Amino acid sequence: MKLAIIGAGYVGLVTAACFAEMGNEVICMDADPKKIETLKAGRIPIYEPGLEDFIKRNSQENRLSFTTDLAAAVQDSVIIFIAVGTPQDRDGSADLSMVLDVARNIGKLMNDYKVIVEKSTVPVGTAAKVRRVMEEELQKRGEKLEFDVVSNPEFLKEGTALDDFMKPDRIVVGCDDPRVAELMKELYGPFVRTHHPIIVMDVVSAELTKYAANAFLATKISFINELANICARTGADIAMLRQGIGSDSRIGNLFLFPGLGYGGSCFPKDMQALIHTANSYNYRPRLLESAEAINLDQRQIFLKQIRQAFLGDLKGRCFAIWGLSFKPQTDDIREAPALTIISHLLAEGAKVRAYDPEAMAAAGQHFGDNPAIAFVNSSYGALEEVDALIICTEWARFREPDFERMKSLMKSPVIFDGRNLYKPGKMARLGFEYFYVGKKI
Repeated sequence: MKLAIIGAGYVGLVTAACFAEMGNEVICMDADPKKIETLKAGRIPIYEPGLEDFIKRNSQENRLSFTTDLAAAVQDSVIIFIAVGTPQDRDGSADLSMVLDVARNIGKLMNDYKVIVEKSTVPVGTAAKVRRVMEEELQKRGEKLEFDVVSNPEFLKEGTALDDFMKPDRIVVGCDDPRVAELMKELYGPFVRTHHPIIVMDVVSAELTKYAANAFLATKISFINELANICARTGADIAMLRQGIGSDSRIGNLFLFPGLGYGGSCFPKDMQALIHTANSYNYRPRLLESAEAINLDQRQIFLKQIRQAFLGDLKGRCFAIWGLSFKPQTDDIREAPALTIISHLLAEGAKVRAYDPEAMAAAGQHFGDNPAIAFVNSSYGALEEVDALIICTEWARFREPDFERMKSLMKSPVIFDGRNLYKPGKMARLGFEYFYVGKKI
């Protein structure tokens, strides 16, 4: 099929590359000429394992092309995916300005029947708004061209996005026309040969499904963090508790890891947007509000643990930070817990030596030219003469370090583990003072 992907961001690039991998002819359009030139040269502006190889291979074999020409992308394609950003607005709602601008321009440029697919994460009612602005543009042109609007939410996890797209748990398609549903089933057929379902539903339900999925996962994270905080007061072992409840098939172990809470580009924004949607329909989503509040509190509880260990005075202290991205296998620092931790340390007069395998450049831009923070090129280099190590991201390389080497580099063998990577008993035997999420107060 001939497809256009509008927006060469994270979702757009993964979508374009994976559809091209299955033999479709894909045009990926973005308004940023620098980004397009970078992509044409075979480089990608984000870190996602395997994506660069997908893009290079499909570009060389002429299944994937990049352009800034929206007219060409629209007129040469039957199915057009809108994959532009929907950032959080001031009131917590999703800012749909870019989505509607694209829809408006498609209405100005389309030359025959098109299927417009919402791939961006959008709230209930967006498909109706897309249809309305497109119809307005067609009326201005005096044209009566037909089109359909489909909701097709993405369920990609940063770090495993290619596997998520190529081997999906499910594909959700929201549309009102059975013929369009069959077209979308044909497009996605090669991805579900292992019999994972393509679920067809109404547009509004599909729009809400993505928010509901992310809200549920975010709530699981807040739930286990709430229990970790209870364990810290009762003396219960959060690792044992997690095992005890996670082995129940109705609950499962996924997303039941105590830590510094969720971050990234999806969970915080989508929770806010779903809360805003509920409020706009005169319903207060108390569970979602509580999950969000627990998530924000979690970083402050961790900071309080650090302050208590140093008797409330962090001025003049030096801390190593392992992990800057919001999760491993990405360079994304949006809403990353490390940013909150570092900002408070600096504000209280401490110095920081930070390391991350992929997110150093992004973090450097975020903090700017601040002499109190140094970005070093190795995990061990970050430990030189520090008062303590703070672990903010659970990169695999942090799981089995050389502890004796660590002790030789650090001023004092103190670790604040925001991801509970190590066993407390082992750390005590090795001579570390080890603080973790859920440690008894």
